[in-house]
Amino acid sequence: MTSAQHHTSPSAPPPGCPAHPSDEAMPLLGPRFQNDDRARLYREMYEQHGPLAPVVLPGDVPCWLVLGYRELHQISSDPVLFSRDSGLWNQWPNIPDDWPLLPMVGKQPSILYTVGERHQRRSALVSEALAAVDQFELRAHAEQFADRLIDELCGRGSADLIAEYAKVLPALVLARLYGFSDKEGHDLVPSINDLVDGGEGALAGRDTVKAAMSTLLASRRTNPAAGVASRMLHHDFADGFSFEEIVEDMMVNIIAGHQPTADWIGNSLRLMLTDDRFAASLSGGRHSVAEAMNEVLWEDTPCQNIAGRWATRDTQIAGRHIAAGDLLMLSFAAANGDPQVRPDRTVFTSGNNAFLSFGHGDHRCPYPAQDIAEGIARTGIEVLVDRLPDVDLAVSPQALVWRPSPFLRGLESLPVRFTPTPTRTAGGLR
Repeated sequence: MTSAQHHTSPSAPPPGCPAHPSDEAMPLLGPRFQNDDRARLYREMYEQHGPLAPVVLPGDVPCWLVLGYRELHQISSDPVLFSRDSGLWNQWPNIPDDWPLLPMVGKQPSILYTVGERHQRRSALVSEALAAVDQFELRAHAEQFADRLIDELCGRGSADLIAEYAKVLPALVLARLYGFSDKEGHDLVPSINDLVDGGEGALAGRDTVKAAMSTLLASRRTNPAAGVASRMLHHDFADGFSFEEIVEDMMVNIIAGHQPTADWIGNSLRLMLTDDRFAASLSGGRHSVAEAMNEVLWEDTPCQNIAGRWATRDTQIAGRHIAAGDLLMLSFAAANGDPQVRPDRTVFTSGNNAFLSFGHGDHRCPYPAQDIAEGIARTGIEVLVDRLPDVDLAVSPQALVWRPSPFLRGLESLPVRFTPTPTRTAGGLR
């Protein structure tokens, strides 16, 4: 990374600093982060290391995993000591150009890696553009697309609710909200999923989505219309931001808005189909849908771990020496289950919204974006259980497989069966 070659590792860091990988440092992309019981893993790590655990990234690159609720709150609340500027990283001299996590930590011209007053202005621009989305209109869009997606599968009596529903609905709704036509939105869905899946098609998917976003924004420069894209371009706060910066922030909006929402839908449906407490939802109950979605944000939050924060100077936290330039990976999932905050994980979390699943501090998910995600996810689940009231798993709960990612928590597939039903809408999505 040429943008950060001038950063060097601190000399002779003290014992315990992650610049010295040890046998006790767990690989963040190792097999234990791919298992089903992620909550037990976080508990065991907390018992062994306390609120901060040493982990290693691919290539034996060290970092800290922040497990503690209070510690994560403290770190994300102090942008002066713990910055979002990845250029501070003391490991850049050890990072090859083809390192697989560069898209996560590499310097980018988006809101994610902007700091200080400029980040505040950028964040205000994004928040106000999203806050103008009418919630009634949002739910109407979500219901319309949900009905169309169910029409494509309802006559078969079986489906994969991840590939055919959860991973499609958020992208379609967001595309319409941002200003794409329905056809453009439908055509973008595979590229958006390729991008967020991080596989062989990720770079091509990003190129396709970026090209479409650039074309949309360019057209809105001279022909303003309804939608988030126009509001981003023509807002007073847009002065001083380049066209490329606005394109990047729109990319962040659609990527960060799509995959976590898709996993929120999938994880909530899994809970409702495997836990007797939520059986009422499958016969039209509304209250249990909200409870299931809330519990997922505590127990199976889509955003598990995120990079991160970088220490601007040597410091200490939770008894650990943190060297200047150390990377701290924030574990929202572990913090939600911190045994110092929730000693009894069996306590039901209905109505308690103190989870950290949307982040915390200046770089947390904007509140309007949270409302949009909740509107899409809840509407999608409610429409599904209304249309397919006897939906049931087509495999045993133990056969369900989580995607092998330590960063996002979601199922590979969710096979279901149900009584075939007639379609409701005229015309399909294409």
